[in-house]
Amino acid sequence: MAGSWLRRLALLAAGTLALAGPVAAQPGTDTGHWTPAFSDVQVDVRPLLAQGGGLPAEALRADLTAALRRSLADRLGGRGPRLVVRITGLSQRAYVGGNVGRGGLGGGNQSDYLDGEALLVDRGGAVIARHPQLTAMPSSYGGAWYDPANERRRIAAIADIYAQWLGRELPGR
Repeated sequence: MAGSWLRRLALLAAGTLALAGPVAAQPGTDTGHWTPAFSDVQVDVRPLLAQGGGLPAEALRADLTAALRRSLADRLGGRGPRLVVRITGLSQRAYVGGNVGRGGLGGGNQSDYLDGEALLVDRGGAVIARHPQLTAMPSSYGGAWYDPANERRRIAAIADIYAQWLGRELPGR
């Protein structure tokens, strides 16, 4: 009986953490010197393509590039280093509505994740700083699970959230 209660509590805690939103980098993970301005922004999804990411990876590249340009509009342009956002993981969980386990205690990890890092790249191509970031959001952000456009909307939503958090979390502002 106590084991069941503890398991439910652990599932509830895990579900709460998953729904808490984007997770910023751990303290001390930034290396190098950040600048408040970037010459350009580029999204690298080659790691996803190497894993067989295909069309979702290409859609993510387009959505994240547009979202970053919006989020960092006041920091783009000029002679600064280039900001390259390399995406290493995209996980879209199967979502079929509802996120409530037995007894209303939650559970059923139905969150999408986007994992990557922002790289500050100088004109010679050397990485002079890096900032890892993981974003989590409920899979329900895409709207009705039975809508054929649901997965595409989920990619656009997580790209937008990732870009907004990255804009807030990057050092040098």
